[in-house]
Amino acid sequence: MKDWFHYRQRLTPYLFLAPALIILGLTVFWPALQAFYLSFNRYEYDLTQTPQWVGLANFQRLSQDPVFWQTLRNTLLYLVGVVPILAIAPLGLAILVNRQLRFITWYRAAFYTPVIISMVVAGIAWRWLYAENGLLNQFLRPLGIEPIPWLTHPSWALNSVMAVTIWKGLGYYMVIYLAGLQSIPQELYEAAAIDGSDGIRRHWDITVPLMRPYLFLVAVISAISATKVFEEVYIMTQGGPRNSSKTIVYYVYEQAFRNLEISYACTIGLVLFLIILTLSLINLKLSSQTRSL
Repeated sequence: MKDWFHYRQRLTPYLFLAPALIILGLTVFWPALQAFYLSFNRYEYDLTQTPQWVGLANFQRLSQDPVFWQTLRNTLLYLVGVVPILAIAPLGLAILVNRQLRFITWYRAAFYTPVIISMVVAGIAWRWLYAENGLLNQFLRPLGIEPIPWLTHPSWALNSVMAVTIWKGLGYYMVIYLAGLQSIPQELYEAAAIDGSDGIRRHWDITVPLMRPYLFLVAVISAISATKVFEEVYIMTQGGPRNSSKTIVYYVYEQAFRNLEISYACTIGLVLFLIILTLSLINLKLSSQTRSL
């Protein structure tokens, strides 16, 4: 009887986890295994046919696909252009709104508003702002600057989409930093002021070191989000012009749902999974090193 009681105690947590594990298994793990299997098969066009095993043929095709390499380059550029700004700028905003000022709640709400706006609505609005006769070019015209082809020129399209991602993510990461700032004891700043550390220097001496775990967290979350960017590209540029703004996720969508090359899309998705896994492992490594300091 005693053994049965201990057995039930050990089994109870798994019974609570079972519903979530079943849902995850059916919606995440099983589709992921299927995608992994299909990446070694040919499964395209006629989806009623049985997948045909082709081994590494899809990966060989991937290595010779210039569009894939361009989308990979665009995705890496997205990482380099978006992540540093989203890791640093929201911290400055959080410090700004973490003060006892009049109407501070309204300031916080104003910075956070872009987060709650649907990406579809935001993308359409920014596409209108970026138009040749849009608001941005209307502001530049009195300065003698010719209309800039924000979304229709290869040199501008990707940067223009990056700006929307940054605009939409600032408020979200600001809230994460704000939670971290409010956990820092005020006595530390008072002690720093006695030692002569004030103004910007006190944030460099106290805020940045204590916020390091949050900085790593935001950097990794924003990096993973940047590798998975899709809505902005789909709504604003459709990957153009000349694939200049096409990212890996958009290329997966294009191959799977436009060209019906499911197995090839799964191969691209596997590469994307490895990139995200690498970023996650880097996060775990850096987090463990930060905790040991």
